Amino acid sequence: MHVDHSEVDRRTLLRAGLGAATVAVVGSELAFPTSAQAAAPDADLDWIISCDEWAARPPKDPLSVSAIATNKIIVHHMAFPNVTDYSREQAVKLAHECQDLHMDGNGWSDTGQHFTVSRGGYVLEGRRGSLERLEAGDRQMISAHCPGENGRAIGIENEGTYVTETPPKALTDSLVKLCVSICRQYGLHAHDIFGHWDFRTTECPGAAFYRQFPELRRRVHAALGTTLGEVPARRWPDLWRFVNSPSVRVVQHLLAFRGYAVTVSGTFDAATVAAVQDWQARNGIAVDVDATLTTPTWETLVPELDQHATGAPVTAVQEILATKGYAVTVTGAYDHATRAAVQDLQALHGLPRNGKLSTSTWCTVVGGSVRESFRRRWGAPRGPRPRS
Repeated sequence: MHVDHSEVDRRTLLRAGLGAATVAVVGSELAFPTSAQAAAPDADLDWIISCDEWAARPPKDPLSVSAIATNKIIVHHMAFPNVTDYSREQAVKLAHECQDLHMDGNGWSDTGQHFTVSRGGYVLEGRRGSLERLEAGDRQMISAHCPGENGRAIGIENEGTYVTETPPKALTDSLVKLCVSICRQYGLHAHDIFGHWDFRTTECPGAAFYRQFPELRRRVHAALGTTLGEVPARRWPDLWRFVNSPSVRVVQHLLAFRGYAVTVSGTFDAATVAAVQDWQARNGIAVDVDATLTTPTWETLVPELDQHATGAPVTAVQEILATKGYAVTVTGAYDHATRAAVQDLQALHGLPRNGKLSTSTWCTVVGGSVRESFRRRWGAPRGPRPRS
């Protein structure tokens, strides 16, 4: 489990109006925002093991319900051992170990994530109140799984470490089932599923697991019965000034390429905020108060590149590919290894394997998804595997 999460996401509360619409919870006693629009309750959530059922400790401090709408799912691995005990008892033990680490080690009020999936496929409630909120489908518990996203993203931790190994089938099957329920209750789609490192500088969810995300999204898409017309051409990660990640480094490289004096740090600092907002203004895009990388912002910022490209945009691609497990060297020149890695990524997402950095390919590079990925079940890519 990672130790770089924040407890209550106060920045989200501030954005929602100084927390005026938040509510407190002590134990399991909740009071809800009167403005919340509840979804139709899902009658089949009994398969999720609640905090009471696994005998969770009570929270140390009052917890809060978010004042803003949930807009994504963030998937994690726990960086715990890849055990071969797939029993319910192991899943309960895992939940206790995680809660103890978060409360006693990290000093948080409760478990950081909303839900946990064991290697045996058991799904457990993490932060108290998360299952009740899922049943209501109106607002989520403010969590501690990803700073900047704790008030608008449902966090799912998956038992194990998946840098070089992939999760067992029981885990992935249950993860699909959980994501489907979350999407139904909160009005989300399969293209709203992201990985932790899309919004945070971390090795989580692991390169081998992340490689399975296009298939994870396809399975959720099929189970939801979503039509292709409901899938946007591109679903970009909506980075904003409260996050830091390898994708923020990409943004900073591209801003520097466009002439802005920004430091490539991965931290969404004041200079990056100002540059994003200026780019939006100059390109006739609605200027976002939090410098959110909206779809028009991304699509005007990324340049289309071919094999002859050099410079900051190529460096940006190489850096993030290396971070995500590909055997590329950061040279600033579009070499054979970079082209092969891009082709592999294109194949994973159902894009033509031409090695060119099209707008859609850029979207997959920075953690987004594309409509082509949902057209059919794609076979294994023919390109190189990510390095171990």
